[in-house]
Amino acid sequence: MITDDLSRDLSTRTGFTFHVRPVGPDDEAGLAEFFTHVTPEDLRFRFLTTVREVGHDRLAAMTKIDHRQTESFIAFTEDGKTIVATGMLACDATLERGEVAISIRSEYKHKGVGWELLRHICNFAETKGVKVVESLEDRQNHEAIEIEREQGFEVDECPDDVRLVVLRKRLG
Repeated sequence: MITDDLSRDLSTRTGFTFHVRPVGPDDEAGLAEFFTHVTPEDLRFRFLTTVREVGHDRLAAMTKIDHRQTESFIAFTEDGKTIVATGMLACDATLERGEVAISIRSEYKHKGVGWELLRHICNFAETKGVKVVESLEDRQNHEAIEIEREQGFEVDECPDDVRLVVLRKRLG
């Protein structure tokens, strides 16, 4: 169930303010439009595969969620007209571990949106009782890796794929 306490305004260190709230089933069209403004490279980093278009199946997985093991967030400009980012936390059945993934609209990168959205998701995970948050990153995604390291994530090798690294943060 979506609760109002997950919605809030966040301000970045650059002074950019945006509103974040949980995604709902009615957000599929907005997210489809949002992903047309994410660079091909960032789509590859987000989905860890070559993606030209984020289709209905992926969008449904982001918008029709259980709100227990999975929470998806959507970030808007202050006027509520433009989606600037989306982030998801997907937890295991015990809610001990969660994996985070974030995408930023290309013209809103380098404003601190990713930093603040990651912090928001980690805070949310901690209040849920999640003990470890992980992020699977392409080794070439230097910006995301740096943001995660700045927030206390530790880098580890991905045993299944040498192109990837696992970043892990212990909460609580």
